[in-house]
Amino acid sequence: MTEEQSADTGALVPATREALNLWIRELVHHLEVEGLELDVDAVVQISDQADEAVIDPAGPVTTFLIGYVAGLAEATGQADFATCHRAATRVAERLLSRRRNAVG
Repeated sequence: MTEEQSADTGALVPATREALNLWIRELVHHLEVEGLELDVDAVVQISDQADEAVIDPAGPVTTFLIGYVAGLAEATGQADFATCHRAATRVAERLLSRRRNAVG
């Protein structure tokens, strides 16, 4: 849990969410992927899980790999991005759960 998140819910605090949304809009525009649907809460959640189950840098690496695999799968016609993203996220969640259970 970071100071950008509420201690009771883990949700992003409003000022953090606003700053993040502004950054996302700017980045999406400059990467020329307008129309991209992004579930910020899901991305933050899987990132937090990876940070906790592995080490802090695991969060951003995990989210990058999930996005990369989903984009690659969509580009090769396997399925739409949302379906691929959900599948890749489920794989990461299972691995992280397995890791937590092995330690705990």
